[in-house]
Amino acid sequence: MKLTFLGAAGEVTGSQHLLETANLRLLLDCGLFQGHRAEARTKNEHFRCEPTELDGVVLSHAHIDHCGNLPGLYRAGYRGPIFCTAATAEIAAVMLKDSARIQQEDVRYLARHPESDGTPPDPLYTEDDVKRVVKLFEPLEYDEWHELSSELKLQFSHAGHILGSAICQMQIKDRGDMRRVVFTGDLGRRGLPVLRDPQLVPGCDVLISESTYGNRVHPPAADIKSALLRIVTDAVNNGGKVIIPAFSLGRTQHVVYFLNELTEAGLLPEVPVFVDSPLATRLTSIYERHQDDMDAEAQRLLSIDHNLFDFPHLSYVASAQESKELNRRKGPFVVISASGMCEHGRVLHHLKNSVTEPRNTIMIIGFQAQNTLGRRLVERQPRVRIFNREYPLRAKVETLNGLSAHADVEDFKWWFEHMAADGGIGQAFLVHGEPESARSLAATIRDSCDEDPIIPALYESFEV
Repeated sequence: MKLTFLGAAGEVTGSQHLLETANLRLLLDCGLFQGHRAEARTKNEHFRCEPTELDGVVLSHAHIDHCGNLPGLYRAGYRGPIFCTAATAEIAAVMLKDSARIQQEDVRYLARHPESDGTPPDPLYTEDDVKRVVKLFEPLEYDEWHELSSELKLQFSHAGHILGSAICQMQIKDRGDMRRVVFTGDLGRRGLPVLRDPQLVPGCDVLISESTYGNRVHPPAADIKSALLRIVTDAVNNGGKVIIPAFSLGRTQHVVYFLNELTEAGLLPEVPVFVDSPLATRLTSIYERHQDDMDAEAQRLLSIDHNLFDFPHLSYVASAQESKELNRRKGPFVVISASGMCEHGRVLHHLKNSVTEPRNTIMIIGFQAQNTLGRRLVERQPRVRIFNREYPLRAKVETLNGLSAHADVEDFKWWFEHMAADGGIGQAFLVHGEPESARSLAATIRDSCDEDPIIPALYESFEV
């Protein structure tokens, strides 16, 4: 069996791994590389495998860095099945359509500003490519072994990362022997609301594991709910707004869930709350259709509250005109809006109209990459640039870091130690992590593996 790491090797983007035997060629994930425009485009345009020769794609979940180049794969000639969970199929269709739209907007921008970037003004794919590739999705149930061919059996287990995310367990016939391969995708955390905890799975011959936060411990998620209550209450008492930049998939649903819990408990002040992201609204409706995939606490709440993502005073904003009207609204209110790093989307308009007022609060709930507006807000730079104009930052900035949906080092130890005790781990490959994080996790889990964990370089191949 040969493994070649075509993405998310030594970095946390572009998940894509090629598994080959004498009779099988399988691609695990097909994500977009995200980063500097020119470098990312070069990686995304050229596949290091032959798409027409693939027998199948196994998709772990619907984040763009895991599914985002599936339309490109289709454009390059792939016509085989894409195996995923039912929720992932629905979410990926929405995310890929949005990705195609953003690319088209980038094309129009570059056409108006040709001096700003040397990238050819063509999208990687179009909405027509998206419509065609989603027809290849073959949704499979969790917790069942699916015999896909004489060479391959596949079972999805709950990964607890986002709705539909799956740990991919495979039984692969290789030279007459059945080999067990496990691919984590992105492993989730224990104790987060809404989704089930990551499922424990038996040991394997080959493990491909993410390592995003293999060197840190997350603060408890419960701290987020109490902090959210404090921030909203203070803003209401001061007559100010709370602006929450949040990713449309996962983070927005978690914040709304917490606010619903606080409302049901009678703790949240009667303040208007607006979700101002058409993408988040579409994705939340998918969460509502897949409530059976939620954890025991969510199931308990559903017995007394039929919708965990709706409560009095909550509104989902549809039109651009409604969004603009929020910026003229008086009195305290809360706005949850994309993007999570404040780089594009409707949240920029809310920030532009809020950053100069000391009564307002900007609540940052996730990691902010360097050179983003979100990072400059977290650093409390005295002036911030929004839409090419500088504004003094006088609003309060609150940073909460407890909502990461990735496993931390304690989650990894718990998960790996169970695998080691239940059949053992042969060879582990650590991907989807910066080098320092991957090295730290390798040292942490070494005693759970038969061999030293390997941290592959981009495009590196291994015979296992």
